[in-house]
Amino acid sequence: MATETGNSKLVMIRSCPGFPVNSYERVECFLGGEPFPVNPQEGSFLFVSDWKKFTIPEDVVVIGVENMENFSMIRRQRRFFEEYLHAHGLSDKVLFVSRYPQSTDLRRWLCTISNHYLHFGDFDLAGISIFLFEFRQYLGKERSSYLIPDDIESRLKSGSRKRYDEQCEHFKDIKSDILELQRLIELIHKERKAYDQEGYICCNHK
Repeated sequence: MATETGNSKLVMIRSCPGFPVNSYERVECFLGGEPFPVNPQEGSFLFVSDWKKFTIPEDVVVIGVENMENFSMIRRQRRFFEEYLHAHGLSDKVLFVSRYPQSTDLRRWLCTISNHYLHFGDFDLAGISIFLFEFRQYLGKERSSYLIPDDIESRLKSGSRKRYDEQCEHFKDIKSDILELQRLIELIHKERKAYDQEGYICCNHK
């Protein structure tokens, strides 16, 4: 089509399927049955386009990071992740993923594997909605969870009232049968504030 018309935009195709992956330690993955170690140099990450042929070890926890700034700076949050995983009895072998560009590819891939999925998003009503309806609804309660730091209550006190007010009307009725997540929802309503996940980038650098 591009050769005949000079206009490749006449056919609507996705030129960039897939999702980015990152790690702060080498993860022995496979792509099309061939070894595909994920161990990008700091300042870079990898992009898996042929995601249907991408597999990972069963003992790896998949951490979904909503914000690309957090995703690209995972080494500056390493202590934060390691302490959380240890406290919650999760494997310290982790692979970071993001749904940028936003599509269903990441979720569809997660549905094909058995690994635990840990969602790291903003601590606001919209972020919780993304987890509940984009991931947990498909993966189930047993193999998906929301990363809720121990200090989130104190951090919310310095959060954004404007963000809460903007989201409240649309997400005010959101609820969860996950006890810890419902407590977070109630805390957000109590403080009437939202807190961005970027706040966890700088203070836990190893």
